Amino acid sequence: MRLEEHAAIRQLDLFSDLADETYTGLLKGAYLQTIPPHVQLITEGDTADFLYIVTEGLVELFAGSNGRETTLKLAGTSSTFILAAVLKDAVYLASARTTQKSQLLLIPAANVREAVEDDVEFSQSMVQELADDYRGLMKALKGHKLRSTTERLANYLLQQKQAQEVSLQITLPHDKKTLASLLGMTPENLSRAFGGLNKYGVEVNAREVRINNLEELEKFARPSPFIDDDAL
Repeated sequence: MRLEEHAAIRQLDLFSDLADETYTGLLKGAYLQTIPPHVQLITEGDTADFLYIVTEGLVELFAGSNGRETTLKLAGTSSTFILAAVLKDAVYLASARTTQKSQLLLIPAANVREAVEDDVEFSQSMVQELADDYRGLMKALKGHKLRSTTERLANYLLQQKQAQEVSLQITLPHDKKTLASLLGMTPENLSRAFGGLNKYGVEVNAREVRINNLEELEKFARPSPFIDDDAL
């Protein structure tokens, strides 16, 4: 890695408080790689050889069984993925692929486990990362169990509105096939869900979505802080 790349990585929350010795040991043998979209990075069932950190871009975690496939999570900039497998020295429980051009930092799994044993602050950072990941998956599971497909879509649109800091018009950050899988539905069900939101003022054109009646959409969606609030 170039000197400027090291400086940028050092500023990531995961590494900002690390002792220099721990940081140096952690990144021994690590490398930064730019990867085109739609490239599979890891495969479910393989041994966890590296910890992956997304420094730029977006990675889809997915799994398949009996001819079916589903999106489990989308990991954006500054996210780690497959941390639990790395710490347990276990196999991956999901596969991963880039959804857009992405830059990834690959850290040898053995380095991570050694740093966890030797550095209390890094160990605490790993625990925090796992806790955040667990709570995110718990919120997603609650949304899938407690909401209809149309309610899941409505709340997703409200979350995107807040994340993109826009008033009426949002842009879907990924294609509709990926969105459908992320929300636990087929593309056909996603199309019907968008149709069901027409009466609440939602208009969709390709990846552009316009919310014409925010109050009515919120009344229908009934967002819950225990599912939708990233701060909790």
